[in-house]
Amino acid sequence: MTDQDEGTASVIKILRRALVEGMYAHAREASPAECCGLLGGRGGRAECVYRMRNVAGDATVTYEAAPEDLFAAQRRMRERGEELLGIYHSHPRSADPVPSPTDVKLAFYPSAVYFIIGFDRGEPVLRAFRILEREGRWERVGFDLSDD
Repeated sequence: MTDQDEGTASVIKILRRALVEGMYAHAREASPAECCGLLGGRGGRAECVYRMRNVAGDATVTYEAAPEDLFAAQRRMRERGEELLGIYHSHPRSADPVPSPTDVKLAFYPSAVYFIIGFDRGEPVLRAFRILEREGRWERVGFDLSDD
């Protein structure tokens, strides 16, 4: 599934299908709580998924990555020569996920693409967003899926 609807920005990320399937598996395993994680890679191409534990007070409606998981993932990215390309989390009760007001308020990485997985009606759907926390807004962005 390519997220290239009218009105989205140009393609900014390439995701391997295997990574997306890993993100979907993480979302299913965490449900009914939200899952969260990072995407690392090079040159706009995501190469690794870094699962995080959600330690939010109410993980069914928000996410907060465990600090030790976050630091370990960032250390592994540096060792591999990767950069943080994306942040993902799930909205288990949404068939068409968009950033919540809390997602916008807590979007501290303006250069990252925020991916949200929804699967309220069975099949998961992945949406990508650029979130501008300081401006309090978001915009949907496109991405391509790759088999390699």
